[in-house]
Amino acid sequence: MSTMKSDIQILALVGSLRAASINRQIAELATDVAPDSVHVNLFDGLGELPFYNEDIDTAGAVPAAVTALRTAAANADAALVVTPEYNGTIPAVVKNAIDWLSRPFGDGALKGKPLAVIGGAMGRYGGVWAHDETRKSFAIAGTRVIDTIKLSVPLQSLGATPLTDNAELSANVRDVVGKLAAEVS
Repeated sequence: MSTMKSDIQILALVGSLRAASINRQIAELATDVAPDSVHVNLFDGLGELPFYNEDIDTAGAVPAAVTALRTAAANADAALVVTPEYNGTIPAVVKNAIDWLSRPFGDGALKGKPLAVIGGAMGRYGGVWAHDETRKSFAIAGTRVIDTIKLSVPLQSLGATPLTDNAELSANVRDVVGKLAAEVS
């Protein structure tokens, strides 16, 4: 683990497009509980990305939503992916973001940057399969996935308490963000 630099920017990508999704709430919680000098910036444009198509990933043709994602990733020191599990795997919106961020091949905007994957899902394992697949895909795309940072939350374990009032979840999310920030060199 490296010494933490000051004023760290972490890009948060949410694998659910639903405005009231638990995973969005977890990402918002990360922005609220981040340690001092760590800023978690939630990217809201994943739903606007077209499916990856090399024909439109050329100079002058790259869609504005893709440029915004790549710029946000380039300006970040690290990335936090907060995702549910859909049918036992990665939501399409996350996979599509990985495809756009992996280009240009070998030199994507998150290349070499630390990345952690967390989130919640129905079922007693909280999305572990999707989280593992997301880590694998981002690693292949060139990010420095921090496999030791994990948080998979079974949604039924949250009860009716608002996430902001859940002290255990808040502490766990703060710990994740702090550990990810500590990986920034």
